[in-house]
Amino acid sequence: MSQAIQLGLFVDGEQLPPEAEFAAQLGVSAMTLREALATLRQQGLVETRRGRTGGTFVRRPASPPVTVLRERLRGMTTSSLRDLIDEQFAVSGAAAKLAAARASGADVRRLHTLVRQLSVAPSLGSRIRADSRFHIEVAQASQSERLTRLEVGLQTQLGELLWLPPEPTVATAAAGATKLLDHLAVSAEHAAIADAIAAEDGDRARMLAEGHVERNLRRLTALRLAMARA
Repeated sequence: MSQAIQLGLFVDGEQLPPEAEFAAQLGVSAMTLREALATLRQQGLVETRRGRTGGTFVRRPASPPVTVLRERLRGMTTSSLRDLIDEQFAVSGAAAKLAAARASGADVRRLHTLVRQLSVAPSLGSRIRADSRFHIEVAQASQSERLTRLEVGLQTQLGELLWLPPEPTVATAAAGATKLLDHLAVSAEHAAIADAIAAEDGDRARMLAEGHVERNLRRLTALRLAMARA
């Protein structure tokens, strides 16, 4: 849930459902949810207010915890990372092709809005959120609940890591292969995908989405390998 908050899947200030209802929605026990919320409170990602208008509310930080993200990436094996990359490649390509056939005018407008948001996003946190929301919106435009669930899961695992700034020693070891993502270049790739979906060109939308994912995740793999060498 912490990654979901960081990615903007929960709006800052949003009130979470009552514990019993929320636990049922997530398919976990009330005790498990209570422990998870306690952890989120310690991380400063939610706050609990008392009284008639009380409840548990989301507190989304402006930027992601870079140190924590680096440790997450270090803890991933190259094989597990490769499996996630393969899944992201398949899901994004399929979602883009289906979106080209099924997206409504409102869906296309939301995609172009997210393209603009990324192009002007001033901070690392806002860029991560605009990037992840774009991919999730493409999946939603495909009108496939399964693809949307898969995309949300992948974004919570990979979305923040893709934008992870390399440590200076790692950047040197990687010989420039792990520079921070250029948000304007990523925004331009998103725009091309959105245009293909708007033109109902499923084959082009799929090709662009797969190429986009492949380039981004190639950088993430290079960063992970550079960490190991460093």
